Amino acid sequence: MNAALEAPGVALGSEALIALRRVALSSDAAPVLAALPGGFATRRKGHGLEVADMREYVAGDDIRHLDRGTTARTGRLHVRQFQEERDRVTLLVADFRPAMFWGLRRAFRSVAAAEALALIGWNVVESGGRVGLLAVTADETVIVPPRGRTRGMLDVIGGMVQAHSTGLSAMAAGQGTDPPLDLALSRADRLVPSGAELVIASGFDTPGEGLADRLDALARRRTPRLVWITDDAASRMPQGRYPVRLADGRRIRLFLGAKQPEPTGHIRQIMGRPALVLDAGDTVEQTARRIVAAFPAERAA
Repeated sequence: MNAALEAPGVALGSEALIALRRVALSSDAAPVLAALPGGFATRRKGHGLEVADMREYVAGDDIRHLDRGTTARTGRLHVRQFQEERDRVTLLVADFRPAMFWGLRRAFRSVAAAEALALIGWNVVESGGRVGLLAVTADETVIVPPRGRTRGMLDVIGGMVQAHSTGLSAMAAGQGTDPPLDLALSRADRLVPSGAELVIASGFDTPGEGLADRLDALARRRTPRLVWITDDAASRMPQGRYPVRLADGRRIRLFLGAKQPEPTGHIRQIMGRPALVLDAGDTVEQTARRIVAAFPAERAA
């Protein structure tokens, strides 16, 4: 790989994504409800470990939940109610198809997508959840099964770096055809259990005719969340194919200036679903603040 393709904002390095842990945790995030490995607290009462309420005993209650202190003070039997804990699993879907490998300012859209997913992933594992990866390139996918804690996030980062390098090399070699995104998502539901969330970071180029149906199918048992990676500088250019000369003298043509729908704040609609819009030209700190606002720590059921 030549020097131009190893420049910051073009290549993706594990060190930079690991360093985003500090950025993710220093953002103005909402307080986390529970930090138990593998679970997060919800408003639903269940059989977790975190006490939600105290009430008088009624026939049929589990006597193992009797609260001795309250019973002794009041002279009446009281039992504890607990917050339910649910396993929070998040599959990070990274689009590293050829159309993502360009950018006019700070970074390629592919790099911005990886940064956004890393910020989200660090927040998930720090709140006790598990993260996995589905990274899509022009000719292969990289899959990392969901795991918790820092080890799980490091595995995801390693997978993203590997897939990004593969996609960047394919683009530089002239493989510029994007496979449809709907086909790439065809097995996403088999990678995570029901109740999991899927965070898809993409430019949504070449979505495929079945993307809306694919998202609807995922939404029946899981929660798809869309992150639309754009480059606002490109949207202001006249639409067309632009020649680009690489450092080794070869020429490629990029399609830029595609007409985009007018934004409403930082949320736009894709296939009838809300999508958080992130600009690849923004700093990672700006991106982190927008993510915190769109992905609150609590996932109440």
